[in-house]
Amino acid sequence: MAKKLLIVESPAKAKTIEKYLGGDFIVKSSFGHIRDLEKGSDLGVDVNNGYKPNYVVPADKFKTVKDLKETAGKADEVWLATDEDREGEAISWHLCQVLGLDERTTKRIVFHEITKPAIQKAVQNPRLLDLNVVNAQQARRVLDRLVGWELSGLLWKKVKSQLSAGRVQSVAVKLIVERERDIQQFNSEPFFRVVAQFLTKNNQNKVVTFKAESPQRLETEQDAQTFLKKCIGAAYTVGNIEVKPTRRKPAPPFTTSTLQQEASRKLGFAVSRTMKVAQRLYESGHITYMRTDSVNLSETAIQTIGAEIQKQYGPKYHQARRFKTKNESAQEAHEAIRPTYVENPQVSQDRDEQRLYELIWKRTMASQMADAELEKTVVDIRISTHPTAQLVAEGEVIKFDGFLKLYLESTDDEQEEEQGMLPPLTVGQALNLSDMTATERFTRAPARYTEAGLVKKLEELGIGRPSTYAPTISKIMEDNRGYVTKESRPGEERMFRVLTLKNDEIKSVTSKEVTGTTKNVLYPSDIGMIVTDFLGGHFDKIMDYGFTAGIEERFDDIAEGKTDWTKVIDSFYRPFHVDVEKTLQEAERVSGERILGVDPATGRTVLVRMSSLGKPVIQIGTGEELEAKEKPRYANLRLGKNLETVSLEEALESFALPRVLGEHLGVEMTVNTGRYGPYIKYGENTFVNLPKTDDPFEITPERATELVKAKLEADKPAGEYQNIPYTIGKGRFGPFIKWGELFVNIPARIAPDKMTPTQAVELIEAKIEKEGNRYIHLWEAEKISVENGRWGPYIKFGKNNLKLPRINGAAMTADYARSLTLEDVKKIIEAEMPGVFDKKEKKTKKG
Repeated sequence: MAKKLLIVESPAKAKTIEKYLGGDFIVKSSFGHIRDLEKGSDLGVDVNNGYKPNYVVPADKFKTVKDLKETAGKADEVWLATDEDREGEAISWHLCQVLGLDERTTKRIVFHEITKPAIQKAVQNPRLLDLNVVNAQQARRVLDRLVGWELSGLLWKKVKSQLSAGRVQSVAVKLIVERERDIQQFNSEPFFRVVAQFLTKNNQNKVVTFKAESPQRLETEQDAQTFLKKCIGAAYTVGNIEVKPTRRKPAPPFTTSTLQQEASRKLGFAVSRTMKVAQRLYESGHITYMRTDSVNLSETAIQTIGAEIQKQYGPKYHQARRFKTKNESAQEAHEAIRPTYVENPQVSQDRDEQRLYELIWKRTMASQMADAELEKTVVDIRISTHPTAQLVAEGEVIKFDGFLKLYLESTDDEQEEEQGMLPPLTVGQALNLSDMTATERFTRAPARYTEAGLVKKLEELGIGRPSTYAPTISKIMEDNRGYVTKESRPGEERMFRVLTLKNDEIKSVTSKEVTGTTKNVLYPSDIGMIVTDFLGGHFDKIMDYGFTAGIEERFDDIAEGKTDWTKVIDSFYRPFHVDVEKTLQEAERVSGERILGVDPATGRTVLVRMSSLGKPVIQIGTGEELEAKEKPRYANLRLGKNLETVSLEEALESFALPRVLGEHLGVEMTVNTGRYGPYIKYGENTFVNLPKTDDPFEITPERATELVKAKLEADKPAGEYQNIPYTIGKGRFGPFIKWGELFVNIPARIAPDKMTPTQAVELIEAKIEKEGNRYIHLWEAEKISVENGRWGPYIKFGKNNLKLPRINGAAMTADYARSLTLEDVKKIIEAEMPGVFDKKEKKTKKG
């Protein structure tokens, strides 16, 4: 047995570090956090006792904790080597608490790269836990739980059940909603852009063309026509030539934010994908720590990189640079993201890892390379018949490529044009016009955010930190929240005019182009817009960008020991809680309802609103317009439409369903839409959910046949259990087994297409056993039950899940719940849903 136990977060990191340490250490992993705030029916924070957190070890960490305790008990000393950021410091503190270590004396080592010299140096210079940093993380966790808990509960009552909100996530959604509304309200205006093509000879005496553009935008087609008419019969001469030397400097090495942005632009990586790959590269010892907002490089790294540049490209390409971080509160790590060994351009056979590593390697190397030297030429061209106007030609030539030899930073603007080299020109030189065009262009709305663009905006506003960008974006895009989707949508056809002057004749044509095409951009959903408006109307501070950024600064103060974390929480939570209680009492339930007009066929009101399931629906007919027992007609919005912008005509088109698509094997196929979205009905009993990419209004018989065939194949029995066949399918919540009326989820560890009959039977039997233990009480006639849940017993009333009250400050146990009578349970339901049984009694009397 080794004398010392060293604990890190991940097994990959443990494996790498163990190679560098001698026999004095054994390295174990905690597999991330080993405990967290209590979940389920409990807030997990005692707001009346100094905001004391109630931390618990989750069930999936029992084995890890048991192993660590056993190993720690046999070791002479326990050292901690979690990451050097707030999250890592907190993990070390939790390990102290759970393993019974003294947080004042337990040795803690830190490093920014997993290399042998770095690890050995860290072991020689251990430090103690920084409790101020622990408290900063604890403050974030507690505050986010308090805000999320109270706002989510409020949204369940005022908007829709199953919704959630968060301190940073809600602000991120607001950014996307505001951008979408800016786009919707943007009025694109036409203008004309004049471009001339001239003929001249180059140095090889060959005739070449170059372009010149009018710096003046022409507002109307008539203006463009007038401009071209004035150029008929004109002579064109070079009026002025300005040659300016320019220099371009390299970008600093990567921070977390800039890595996420460049990986998105250059590699097409989602933010979460970038961080997962970077984590693997770090744990394998290939790059420095990947959660950082510092652009600093160590002196050793600067010297090593400089030597490699001189070796590969020569001395003239090297220029040592020391970048300084603009953000004074940069605290996640002390160095930028860089390769640990810059002499290694190839480190992995994994494609994602190698591509991201090359990006980091090139950016790091380029940051220490010489400026690029360019020469920019601007030529003014005079028009003899139009002395007040001019055309301008611009060219750029690289005199010395410098860092551009290796790397050029990308931008979000896809419209930028590269400037080429101009042919040799002299002042007074006559030019021959090939043609001149005035092309109709249109002003552009602001672009929707990409994931990387949203990270950049959050960083600019000071919202969040390197460790929070990826989780924030992942949260707002989760299916169960439904606030934001990442989509690529086709554009729309648009006509534009082109006027061409050639050989002193003007011709006009109308051309077509596709505009508005998007690729992997963020769209807010209708529910995302409704929730943003609701929170903005009642919690202006929570939704204020400056206020949210100010909270981040308070966390920084805590980390630096300048303030007590509980005071920061208290100054925020007390007024916030009052606002929640006030909103709960006074705010009306919201649905985003908007009346569009009247249905010409029936004369009834057409409106759009959010359904109780959280889906946008179109409704024809309201209460007073309907006959007794008649229900309104409903339809779902078409793809790409939303509650705020859909027109009456577009809404009425949605009632074209159901639509007969033809037959397959003599059985009719129809497409329709229901509570859970569009589907194909085949015969009487087969229903096929349409993928998001298929529009029910445009799906072809061939595509429908393809989907039906796949469904029939998937529904074939995969085996039998107790002489009853079972099938394997995939639904809204993942793959499942259907056995009789029982649905059994297939866990992620089992691939559905490779599942054995033995595994299937084990899952079915486990589900049967679980269902047998599910009910503590079941009153079917009342549609009320008390059930065992993951976080303890709860009440199910119809489709509503309700918490059981606490007993003497503790969560109610299953044993106590067994003593409850139906009347006891009804009282609890009445307290949560006032008047619900009165409504049921009225309905019974009417019936």
